[in-house]
Amino acid sequence: MSRTAAAIRSADEHSAHNYHPLPIVVASAEGAWMTDVEGRRYLDMLAGYSALNFGHGNRRLIDAARAQLERVTLTSRAFHHDRFADFCTELAALCGKDMVLPMNTGAEAVETAVKTARKWGYEVKGVPDGHAKIVVAADNFHGRTTTIVSFSTDHDARDHFGPYTPGFEIVPYGDLTALAHAVTENTVAVLLEPIQGEAGVLVPPAGYLAGVRELTRERNVLFMADEIQSGLGRTGKTFACEHEEVVPDVYILGKALGGGVVPVSAVVADRDVLGVFRPGEHGSTFGGNPLACAVALEVIAMLRSGEYQQRATELGDHLHRELNLLVGGGAVTAVRGRGLWAGVDIDPARGTGREISEKLMELGVLVKDTHGSTIRIAPPLVISKEDLDWGLDQLRSVLAG
Repeated sequence: MSRTAAAIRSADEHSAHNYHPLPIVVASAEGAWMTDVEGRRYLDMLAGYSALNFGHGNRRLIDAARAQLERVTLTSRAFHHDRFADFCTELAALCGKDMVLPMNTGAEAVETAVKTARKWGYEVKGVPDGHAKIVVAADNFHGRTTTIVSFSTDHDARDHFGPYTPGFEIVPYGDLTALAHAVTENTVAVLLEPIQGEAGVLVPPAGYLAGVRELTRERNVLFMADEIQSGLGRTGKTFACEHEEVVPDVYILGKALGGGVVPVSAVVADRDVLGVFRPGEHGSTFGGNPLACAVALEVIAMLRSGEYQQRATELGDHLHRELNLLVGGGAVTAVRGRGLWAGVDIDPARGTGREISEKLMELGVLVKDTHGSTIRIAPPLVISKEDLDWGLDQLRSVLAG
Protein backbone atom coordinates (compact mmCIF):
# COMPACT_ATOMS: atom_id res chain seq x y z
CA MET A 1 0.00 0.00 0.00
CA SER A 2 1.35 3.45 -0.92
CA ARG A 3 2.03 6.09 1.73
CA THR A 4 -0.86 8.13 0.32
CA ALA A 5 -3.31 5.25 0.46
CA ALA A 6 -2.21 4.29 3.98
CA ALA A 7 -2.60 7.85 5.27
CA ILE A 8 -6.03 8.25 3.70
CA ARG A 9 -7.19 4.89 5.05
CA SER A 10 -6.05 5.83 8.57
CA ALA A 11 -7.77 9.20 8.34
CA ASP A 12 -11.00 7.58 7.15
CA GLU A 13 -10.91 5.16 10.08
CA HIS A 14 -10.09 7.61 12.85
CA SER A 15 -11.48 11.02 11.89
CA ALA A 16 -15.08 12.15 11.56
CA HIS A 17 -16.17 12.37 7.92
CA ASN A 18 -17.19 16.02 7.99
CA TYR A 19 -15.06 16.73 4.90
CA HIS A 20 -14.58 14.95 1.59
CA PRO A 21 -11.00 15.89 0.69
CA LEU A 22 -9.34 15.11 -2.59
CA PRO A 23 -7.14 11.98 -2.33
CA ILE A 24 -3.85 13.81 -1.79
CA VAL A 25 -1.71 13.83 1.37
CA VAL A 26 0.37 17.00 1.58
CA ALA A 27 3.74 16.84 3.33
CA SER A 28 5.23 20.27 2.60
CA ALA A 29 4.47 23.49 0.76
CA GLU A 30 6.13 26.70 -0.39
CA GLY A 31 4.67 29.68 -2.20
CA ALA A 32 1.95 28.42 -4.55
CA TRP A 33 3.19 24.81 -4.57
CA MET A 34 2.49 21.81 -2.35
CA THR A 35 4.34 18.48 -2.26
CA ASP A 36 2.70 15.22 -1.24
CA VAL A 37 4.13 12.30 0.76
CA GLU A 38 5.24 10.63 -2.47
CA GLY A 39 7.25 13.70 -3.51
CA ARG A 40 4.89 14.87 -6.26
CA ARG A 41 4.33 18.63 -6.60
CA TYR A 42 0.94 20.31 -7.07
CA LEU A 43 -0.01 23.87 -7.91
CA ASP A 44 -2.31 25.17 -5.19
CA MET A 45 -5.18 27.01 -6.86
CA LEU A 46 -7.35 27.13 -3.73
CA ALA A 47 -5.10 28.80 -1.12
CA GLY A 48 -6.97 27.40 1.85
CA TYR A 49 -10.18 29.20 0.80
CA SER A 50 -8.16 32.48 0.89
CA ALA A 51 -6.45 31.77 4.21
CA LEU A 52 -3.18 31.47 2.27
CA ASN A 53 -3.38 34.72 0.31
CA PHE A 54 0.34 35.29 0.92
CA GLY A 55 1.37 31.78 -0.02
CA HIS A 56 2.66 28.78 1.89
CA GLY A 57 5.57 29.42 4.23
CA ASN A 58 5.76 33.13 3.50
CA ARG A 59 9.15 34.12 4.92
CA ARG A 60 7.98 37.37 6.51
CA LEU A 61 5.14 35.60 8.30
CA ILE A 62 7.20 32.60 9.36
CA ASP A 63 9.92 34.88 10.72
CA ALA A 64 7.34 36.91 12.65
CA ALA A 65 5.84 33.73 14.10
CA ARG A 66 9.23 32.25 14.98
CA ALA A 67 10.36 35.39 16.75
CA GLN A 68 7.17 35.48 18.80
CA LEU A 69 7.37 31.75 19.60
CA GLU A 70 10.64 32.46 21.39
CA ARG A 71 9.03 35.13 23.57
CA VAL A 72 5.43 34.37 24.62
CA THR A 73 2.54 32.69 22.82
CA LEU A 74 -0.42 32.93 25.20
CA THR A 75 -1.43 34.99 28.20
CA SER A 76 -5.23 34.80 27.86
CA ARG A 77 -7.08 38.10 28.04
CA ALA A 78 -6.67 38.02 31.83
CA PHE A 79 -3.50 40.05 31.24
CA HIS A 80 -2.25 42.54 28.69
CA HIS A 81 0.62 41.54 26.42
CA ASP A 82 2.94 43.73 24.38
CA ARG A 83 1.56 42.87 20.93
CA PHE A 84 -2.13 43.36 21.63
CA ALA A 85 -2.43 47.15 21.54
CA ASP A 86 -0.41 47.38 18.33
CA PHE A 87 -2.53 44.72 16.66
CA CYS A 88 -5.82 46.41 17.58
CA THR A 89 -4.52 49.85 16.63
CA GLU A 90 -3.13 48.78 13.25
CA LEU A 91 -6.13 46.64 12.26
CA ALA A 92 -8.56 49.38 13.24
CA ALA A 93 -6.57 51.85 11.14
CA LEU A 94 -6.51 49.47 8.15
CA CYS A 95 -10.29 49.29 8.34
CA GLY A 96 -10.81 52.98 9.12
CA LYS A 97 -12.56 52.09 12.37
CA ASP A 98 -12.07 52.69 16.10
CA MET A 99 -12.11 49.29 17.76
CA VAL A 100 -11.29 45.61 17.29
CA LEU A 101 -12.70 42.54 19.00
CA PRO A 102 -10.29 39.67 18.23
CA MET A 103 -11.31 36.02 18.01
CA ASN A 104 -9.83 32.94 16.32
CA THR A 105 -11.95 31.48 13.53
CA GLY A 106 -14.25 33.04 10.96
CA ALA A 107 -17.29 31.37 12.47
CA GLU A 108 -16.38 32.81 15.90
CA ALA A 109 -16.14 36.25 14.34
CA VAL A 110 -19.59 35.89 12.76
CA GLU A 111 -21.05 34.73 16.07
CA THR A 112 -19.40 37.75 17.69
CA ALA A 113 -20.90 40.04 15.06
CA VAL A 114 -24.37 38.58 15.69
CA LYS A 115 -24.03 39.23 19.42
CA THR A 116 -22.69 42.70 18.73
CA ALA A 117 -25.63 43.61 16.49
CA ARG A 118 -28.19 42.33 18.96
CA LYS A 119 -26.66 44.12 21.92
CA TRP A 120 -26.34 47.33 19.90
CA GLY A 121 -29.97 46.96 18.84
CA TYR A 122 -31.20 46.66 22.40
CA GLU A 123 -28.96 49.22 24.08
CA VAL A 124 -28.51 51.82 21.34
CA LYS A 125 -31.36 51.50 18.84
CA GLY A 126 -33.94 50.61 21.47
CA VAL A 127 -35.35 47.37 20.03
CA PRO A 128 -37.41 45.51 22.67
CA ASP A 129 -35.32 42.81 24.36
CA GLY A 130 -35.60 39.46 22.60
CA HIS A 131 -37.06 40.90 19.39
CA ALA A 132 -33.94 41.73 17.37
CA LYS A 133 -33.89 40.60 13.73
CA ILE A 134 -30.92 40.24 11.39
CA VAL A 135 -31.48 40.08 7.63
CA VAL A 136 -29.23 37.68 5.71
CA ALA A 137 -28.97 36.45 2.12
CA ALA A 138 -29.94 33.10 0.67
CA ASP A 139 -27.01 30.86 -0.34
CA ASN A 140 -24.86 32.51 2.30
CA PHE A 141 -21.90 30.84 3.95
CA HIS A 142 -20.86 32.33 7.27
CA GLY A 143 -19.73 29.15 9.05
CA ARG A 144 -21.29 26.03 10.54
CA THR A 145 -21.98 26.74 14.20
CA THR A 146 -25.48 26.08 15.51
CA THR A 147 -26.57 29.71 15.26
CA ILE A 148 -25.05 30.22 11.81
CA VAL A 149 -26.60 27.12 10.24
CA SER A 150 -29.92 28.37 11.56
CA PHE A 151 -29.91 30.95 8.76
CA SER A 152 -28.22 28.80 6.12
CA THR A 153 -30.07 27.59 3.02
CA ASP A 154 -27.51 24.82 2.45
CA HIS A 155 -29.24 21.57 3.37
CA ASP A 156 -25.96 19.74 4.02
CA ALA A 157 -24.94 22.35 6.57
CA ARG A 158 -28.37 22.78 8.13
CA ASP A 159 -30.49 19.63 8.09
CA HIS A 160 -30.81 17.62 11.34
CA PHE A 161 -28.96 20.18 13.45
CA GLY A 162 -32.05 21.86 14.89
CA PRO A 163 -33.78 23.24 16.86
CA TYR A 164 -32.61 26.39 15.16
CA THR A 165 -31.80 29.82 16.55
CA PRO A 166 -34.54 32.37 15.75
CA GLY A 167 -34.08 36.01 14.81
CA PHE A 168 -33.03 35.85 11.16
CA GLU A 169 -34.80 36.82 7.95
CA ILE A 170 -33.51 35.35 4.66
CA VAL A 171 -33.87 37.26 1.39
CA PRO A 172 -32.51 36.59 -2.12
CA TYR A 173 -28.92 37.73 -2.61
CA GLY A 174 -28.63 40.82 -4.79
CA ASP A 175 -32.31 41.80 -4.44
CA LEU A 176 -32.54 45.28 -2.91
CA THR A 177 -36.34 45.36 -3.09
CA ALA A 178 -36.65 42.16 -1.07
CA LEU A 179 -34.12 43.48 1.41
CA ALA A 180 -36.02 46.73 1.86
CA HIS A 181 -39.26 44.84 2.54
CA ALA A 182 -37.54 42.60 5.10
CA VAL A 183 -36.13 45.45 7.18
CA THR A 184 -38.49 46.43 10.01
CA GLU A 185 -38.26 48.56 13.14
CA ASN A 186 -36.83 45.52 14.97
CA THR A 187 -34.08 44.89 12.42
CA VAL A 188 -30.68 45.49 13.97
CA ALA A 189 -28.39 44.45 11.11
CA VAL A 190 -27.99 43.26 7.55
CA LEU A 191 -25.29 40.58 7.33
CA LEU A 192 -23.88 39.90 3.86
CA GLU A 193 -20.85 38.58 2.00
CA PRO A 194 -19.79 41.22 -0.54
CA ILE A 195 -19.06 38.23 -2.79
CA GLN A 196 -20.56 34.85 -1.93
CA GLY A 197 -17.66 32.41 -2.01
CA GLU A 198 -19.10 29.01 -1.12
CA ALA A 199 -22.10 29.67 -3.35
CA GLY A 200 -19.77 29.72 -6.36
CA VAL A 201 -18.04 33.14 -6.17
CA LEU A 202 -21.25 35.08 -6.81
CA VAL A 203 -20.69 38.79 -7.44
CA PRO A 204 -23.81 40.87 -6.70
CA PRO A 205 -25.32 43.21 -9.31
CA ALA A 206 -23.57 46.55 -9.75
CA GLY A 207 -24.86 49.04 -7.21
CA TYR A 208 -26.17 46.40 -4.81
CA LEU A 209 -23.67 47.00 -2.00
CA ALA A 210 -24.06 50.76 -2.35
CA GLY A 211 -27.82 50.29 -2.18
CA VAL A 212 -27.49 48.17 0.96
CA ARG A 213 -25.30 50.86 2.52
CA GLU A 214 -27.85 53.59 1.73
CA LEU A 215 -30.79 51.52 2.96
CA THR A 216 -29.16 50.51 6.23
CA ARG A 217 -28.10 54.07 6.95
CA GLU A 218 -31.63 55.38 6.30
CA ARG A 219 -33.24 52.71 8.50
CA ASN A 220 -30.72 52.91 11.37
CA VAL A 221 -29.54 49.34 10.79
CA LEU A 222 -25.96 48.05 10.93
CA PHE A 223 -24.41 46.87 7.67
CA MET A 224 -22.12 43.95 8.59
CA ALA A 225 -19.82 42.78 5.79
CA ASP A 226 -18.45 39.26 6.07
CA GLU A 227 -15.07 39.78 4.37
CA ILE A 228 -13.59 36.55 5.74
CA GLN A 229 -12.93 35.15 2.25
CA SER A 230 -13.26 38.27 0.11
CA GLY A 231 -11.14 40.61 2.22
CA LEU A 232 -7.44 41.31 2.67
CA GLY A 233 -6.41 41.53 -0.95
CA ARG A 234 -8.20 38.66 -2.66
CA THR A 235 -10.31 40.78 -5.03
CA GLY A 236 -7.68 43.42 -5.84
CA LYS A 237 -8.78 45.72 -3.03
CA THR A 238 -8.09 45.45 0.67
CA PHE A 239 -11.83 44.83 1.08
CA ALA A 240 -14.31 43.72 -1.58
CA CYS A 241 -16.72 46.45 -0.44
CA GLU A 242 -14.26 49.00 -1.82
CA HIS A 243 -15.22 48.06 -5.38
CA GLU A 244 -18.41 50.07 -4.77
CA GLU A 245 -16.73 52.60 -2.47
CA VAL A 246 -18.76 51.25 0.41
CA VAL A 247 -17.69 51.26 4.04
CA PRO A 248 -19.85 48.99 6.20
CA ASP A 249 -20.49 49.58 9.89
CA VAL A 250 -18.86 46.27 10.79
CA TYR A 251 -16.08 44.30 9.11
CA ILE A 252 -15.90 40.58 9.87
CA LEU A 253 -12.41 39.29 9.11
CA GLY A 254 -10.55 35.99 9.29
CA LYS A 255 -8.66 33.51 7.11
CA ALA A 256 -5.87 35.60 5.50
CA LEU A 257 -5.56 37.68 8.68
CA GLY A 258 -3.59 34.77 10.15
CA GLY A 259 -1.45 34.39 7.03
CA GLY A 260 -2.09 30.66 6.85
CA VAL A 261 0.07 30.31 9.97
CA VAL A 262 -2.38 30.63 12.87
CA PRO A 263 -6.15 31.13 13.08
CA VAL A 264 -6.94 34.82 13.57
CA SER A 265 -10.29 36.56 13.19
CA ALA A 266 -11.78 39.84 14.28
CA VAL A 267 -14.82 42.06 14.31
CA VAL A 268 -13.90 45.67 13.55
CA ALA A 269 -16.25 48.63 14.04
CA ASP A 270 -16.50 52.09 15.53
CA ARG A 271 -16.79 52.77 19.23
CA ASP A 272 -20.53 53.39 19.10
CA VAL A 273 -20.97 49.76 18.01
CA LEU A 274 -18.26 47.68 19.73
CA GLY A 275 -18.37 49.95 22.75
CA VAL A 276 -21.53 48.15 23.90
CA PHE A 277 -19.46 45.30 25.38
CA ARG A 278 -18.48 45.26 29.02
CA PRO A 279 -16.13 42.86 30.84
CA GLY A 280 -17.47 39.32 31.07
CA GLU A 281 -20.03 39.64 28.27
CA HIS A 282 -17.94 38.05 25.52
CA GLY A 283 -14.47 36.61 25.14
CA SER A 284 -12.04 33.93 24.04
CA THR A 285 -9.04 32.42 25.80
CA PHE A 286 -7.01 32.40 22.59
CA GLY A 287 -8.54 35.45 20.90
CA GLY A 288 -5.89 38.13 20.43
CA ASN A 289 -3.07 35.93 21.73
CA PRO A 290 0.53 37.16 21.29
CA LEU A 291 1.41 34.72 18.49
CA ALA A 292 -1.74 35.58 16.55
CA CYS A 293 -1.15 39.31 16.99
CA ALA A 294 2.47 39.05 15.83
CA VAL A 295 1.52 37.26 12.63
CA ALA A 296 -1.50 39.47 11.94
CA LEU A 297 0.59 42.61 12.44
CA GLU A 298 2.91 41.40 9.68
CA VAL A 299 -0.10 40.66 7.45
CA ILE A 300 -1.37 44.20 8.00
CA ALA A 301 2.07 45.64 7.17
CA MET A 302 2.19 43.61 3.96
CA LEU A 303 -1.24 44.83 2.93
CA ARG A 304 -0.28 48.45 3.55
CA SER A 305 2.25 48.24 0.72
CA GLY A 306 -0.54 47.65 -1.81
CA GLU A 307 1.64 45.07 -3.57
CA TYR A 308 -0.72 42.17 -3.03
CA GLN A 309 -3.81 44.10 -4.03
CA GLN A 310 -2.05 45.11 -7.24
CA ARG A 311 -1.00 41.52 -7.98
CA ALA A 312 -4.58 40.34 -7.42
CA THR A 313 -5.84 43.01 -9.83
CA GLU A 314 -3.33 42.37 -12.60
CA LEU A 315 -3.23 38.59 -12.40
CA GLY A 316 -6.97 38.54 -11.77
CA ASP A 317 -7.65 40.44 -14.97
CA HIS A 318 -5.50 37.92 -16.82
CA LEU A 319 -7.23 34.97 -15.12
CA HIS A 320 -10.69 36.19 -16.04
CA ARG A 321 -9.73 36.99 -19.63
CA GLU A 322 -8.44 33.45 -20.07
CA LEU A 323 -11.36 31.80 -18.31
CA ASN A 324 -13.95 33.78 -20.26
CA LEU A 325 -12.44 32.48 -23.50
CA LEU A 326 -13.62 29.04 -22.38
CA VAL A 327 -17.27 30.07 -22.09
CA GLY A 328 -19.43 28.87 -24.95
CA GLY A 329 -16.97 26.23 -26.09
CA GLY A 330 -19.12 23.39 -24.88
CA ALA A 331 -17.45 22.82 -21.52
CA VAL A 332 -17.78 26.03 -19.49
CA THR A 333 -21.18 27.68 -19.15
CA ALA A 334 -20.26 30.68 -16.97
CA VAL A 335 -17.40 32.36 -15.15
CA ARG A 336 -17.80 34.75 -12.21
CA GLY A 337 -15.52 36.47 -9.77
CA ARG A 338 -13.26 39.39 -9.07
CA GLY A 339 -9.50 39.64 -8.70
CA LEU A 340 -7.71 36.33 -8.22
CA TRP A 341 -10.98 34.57 -7.41
CA ALA A 342 -13.24 32.78 -9.86
CA GLY A 343 -16.16 30.40 -9.93
CA VAL A 344 -16.24 28.30 -13.09
CA ASP A 345 -19.48 26.52 -14.00
CA ILE A 346 -18.84 23.28 -15.88
CA ASP A 347 -21.43 21.88 -18.28
CA PRO A 348 -22.86 18.94 -16.28
CA ALA A 349 -22.54 16.81 -19.40
CA ARG A 350 -18.75 17.16 -19.05
CA GLY A 351 -18.68 16.07 -15.43
CA THR A 352 -19.30 17.24 -11.90
CA GLY A 353 -17.11 19.77 -10.19
CA ARG A 354 -15.68 16.94 -8.10
CA GLU A 355 -14.78 14.93 -11.20
CA ILE A 356 -13.09 17.93 -12.82
CA SER A 357 -11.19 18.62 -9.59
CA GLU A 358 -9.96 15.02 -9.47
CA LYS A 359 -8.81 15.13 -13.09
CA LEU A 360 -6.95 18.38 -12.42
CA MET A 361 -5.33 16.80 -9.39
CA GLU A 362 -4.01 14.02 -11.59
CA LEU A 363 -2.34 16.71 -13.72
CA GLY A 364 -0.85 18.46 -10.69
CA VAL A 365 -3.39 21.26 -10.07
CA LEU A 366 -5.50 21.56 -6.92
CA VAL A 367 -8.92 23.26 -6.96
CA LYS A 368 -12.15 22.49 -5.12
CA ASP A 369 -15.70 21.99 -6.27
CA THR A 370 -18.87 23.50 -4.88
CA HIS A 371 -22.57 23.18 -5.69
CA GLY A 372 -22.43 20.35 -8.19
CA SER A 373 -20.68 21.44 -11.35
CA THR A 374 -18.79 24.52 -10.15
CA ILE A 375 -15.08 24.70 -9.39
CA ARG A 376 -13.44 27.52 -7.45
CA ILE A 377 -10.11 29.02 -8.42
CA ALA A 378 -8.33 31.15 -5.82
CA PRO A 379 -4.53 30.77 -5.98
CA PRO A 380 -2.22 32.48 -3.50
CA LEU A 381 -1.66 36.10 -4.47
CA VAL A 382 2.07 35.35 -4.77
CA ILE A 383 1.56 32.97 -7.69
CA SER A 384 3.64 33.80 -10.76
CA LYS A 385 1.98 34.50 -14.10
CA GLU A 386 3.87 31.53 -15.56
CA ASP A 387 2.53 29.16 -12.91
CA LEU A 388 -0.97 30.56 -13.29
CA ASP A 389 -0.82 30.02 -17.05
CA TRP A 390 0.45 26.48 -16.53
CA GLY A 391 -2.49 25.77 -14.24
CA LEU A 392 -4.91 27.18 -16.80
CA ASP A 393 -3.31 25.00 -19.48
CA GLN A 394 -4.10 21.94 -17.35
CA LEU A 395 -7.70 23.10 -17.02
CA ARG A 396 -7.97 23.44 -20.79
CA SER A 397 -6.53 19.97 -21.18
CA VAL A 398 -9.09 18.47 -18.80
CA LEU A 399 -11.98 20.27 -20.47
CA ALA A 400 -10.82 19.18 -23.92
CA GLY A 401 -10.63 15.54 -22.91
